[in-house]
Amino acid sequence: MDTLSALQSLGLELPSPAYIVGAIVFGLIGMAAYGYGKKSPHRRARWWGVALMVYPYAVSATWLLYAVGAGLCLGLWWDVQRG
Repeated sequence: MDTLSALQSLGLELPSPAYIVGAIVFGLIGMAAYGYGKKSPHRRARWWGVALMVYPYAVSATWLLYAVGAGLCLGLWWDVQRG
């Protein structure tokens, strides 16, 4: 437990369980979108998938993780529906 307090004194904190679950869920959606984009005529779905897999590394707030993830999923859905 001493290591945890040392990390906290440096300003580093462990992510919350809600953040971890969100990162995993959006990462899995991104992997599915990437695979779909490779095999379908919707080639841009690959890039939506890459964005969904990578953005959790740049976002630190849990509410922002879910907001950006929902926005990217909505963009993916809209792009695939549009054709």
